[in-house]
Amino acid sequence: MADEKEKKGGGMTVREAGRKGGQKVRDERGHKFYEEIGRKGGETVRNERGHEFYEEIGHKGGQKVKELIEAGKRRQAQQATEREGGGGGEEKK
Repeated sequence: MADEKEKKGGGMTVREAGRKGGQKVRDERGHKFYEEIGRKGGETVRNERGHEFYEEIGHKGGQKVKELIEAGKRRQAQQATEREGGGGGEEKK
């Protein structure tokens, strides 16, 4: 984005300003502040969306982890086959 690459006005990018502001909030308000706003946000989501929402996103997360584990196992098996000289993969040029 142009805002992040070009320094205008105060000589600071949007990214730098955001980081600086976040650090200031952290230093002024501390860890407890983030715990409190996280708790309030979680309660709001629970009240607006209900228990079923958490079940749904938990299931989606579990499915993603399952897919990643399976992909890792396939890759590991493929590498073992390649090390043994079996090839089995795409032809390298």
